[in-house]
Amino acid sequence: MRNVTNILFDLDGTLTDPAEGIVRCIQHSLTILNHPCPPSEELTRYIGPPLRDAFVSICNSSDEVLIERAVEIFRERFSTKGLFENVPYAEVAQMLTDLGAYQLYVATSKPQAYAEKILKHFKLADYFIEIHGNDLAGRLDDKAELVRELRERRGLVPGETIMVGDRKHDVIAAKKNGVISLGVSYGYGSKEELVEAGVDYLCESPAEVVRQVIDIDSNRRKKLSEAAKCNESLR
Repeated sequence: MRNVTNILFDLDGTLTDPAEGIVRCIQHSLTILNHPCPPSEELTRYIGPPLRDAFVSICNSSDEVLIERAVEIFRERFSTKGLFENVPYAEVAQMLTDLGAYQLYVATSKPQAYAEKILKHFKLADYFIEIHGNDLAGRLDDKAELVRELRERRGLVPGETIMVGDRKHDVIAAKKNGVISLGVSYGYGSKEELVEAGVDYLCESPAEVVRQVIDIDSNRRKKLSEAAKCNESLR
């Protein structure tokens, strides 16, 4: 067991609320394609998962030409308007400030170019050592692969790392990488979704994320100290 050193944050539904932009861009794409569009409240369920997966489900189709066209239209609007139809959650900046003793990273399924623009726009980018996202071709649609790539490139020790996110994909990615998972229920994944995925810890607010991270770290430090004392007494 080691101290906590690194914290990876999901973006959508964890740091910022992107609902307005994502919903409007999905609606725009489906309108152009003359495809039936679900109600707005139903479209929020597609915040978090890879965009191609979302359109496969919405269109109930695996037609690659259709899906790629839907993604293309979505991005035409998102790249100029949708990415700014977004707002950081209250307390996020304070959360990142309070966790400044740790190495902070972003690990998001959103294309990296968009993630960087969003975080710079809201003056959050400087909190992070790296903003690691997908590419436009969807090479890292599997969140576990995205986290693995970041972890290996940066030499992040799994037992020293926490993944913070609001969807099951974040929890599954953490578990596959041997990383501690911390789920937030203020985003777009329910507590039930996170628990079913096997989340290690649950938080209801950014402030609680800070308390939980510090608590996890403190408990680990205490156990390490006790183990060291025990080893010393055995000499």
